Amino acid sequence: MTNLKIQNRVWTYGLLGAVALVTLFPLFWLISTALKSSTENIFQFPPQLLPSQPTIENFVNVWQTNPFGQYLFNSTFVAVLTVCLNLIFCALAAYPLARLSFPGRDWIFIAIVSTIMIPFQIVMIPLYILTVQLGLRNTYLGMIFPSLASAFGIFLLRQAFMSVPKEMEEAARMDGCSELGIWWFVMLPAIGPALVTLAIFVFIGSWSDFLWPLIVIQDENLYTLPLGVAKLAGTFSLNWRLVAAGSVISIAPVLLLFLFVQRYIVPTETGSGVKG
Repeated sequence: MTNLKIQNRVWTYGLLGAVALVTLFPLFWLISTALKSSTENIFQFPPQLLPSQPTIENFVNVWQTNPFGQYLFNSTFVAVLTVCLNLIFCALAAYPLARLSFPGRDWIFIAIVSTIMIPFQIVMIPLYILTVQLGLRNTYLGMIFPSLASAFGIFLLRQAFMSVPKEMEEAARMDGCSELGIWWFVMLPAIGPALVTLAIFVFIGSWSDFLWPLIVIQDENLYTLPLGVAKLAGTFSLNWRLVAAGSVISIAPVLLLFLFVQRYIVPTETGSGVKG
């Protein structure tokens, strides 16, 4: 029986390792291409997996010939502001749907969750018209506007709010705390892991968003990193080393973020909020 368990574990880890290699190989090839010098042929067959003379010259050239510092600032500012506003609005919408009783509450929640099935391309044109009418075209807020709240975020935080023991809420209400005070001082700290999880998903989604900024932004000074990399690919289409270097710069912050906070991307148990 023990040998059978060991064999099953070996096969499981072997399969997971193979999937990991297949998944990580494109990233490995991208980094390898970015580190190759101009004397190396990146299209040779059989391919050369590792650069013979690794160099950061491609990164230096990309940074000096393109305003990647501005692109990095734009992406960071938009992503961080999107996360903050999304957390606030989703939490404000999820709290009454989870803890308050009013007519039609469940139907409202079902209607909100149902919007997940609507592709963004369907609402893209109405959103663009509304953005222009509000004067948000070519602005940071214009890029953030469609992501101020999300059905997924409301669903995730509602489920987290419902897991918080009622005793915590009742104790705060007996102490004279208002509903807004309960939401801020009691409920939000109790669902901290869920908030972190949502923040990670929103940050990654905002950082990698290409379609909406492409539609709403024409000023190159407001370009985010995905737009900057697309512009780079059009400018240096014959030098894929530079395009690879720009792509590595674009995805590096997300990879670092994921490495530091990956432990939070798990199903949240908010019952831990009752610990003293």
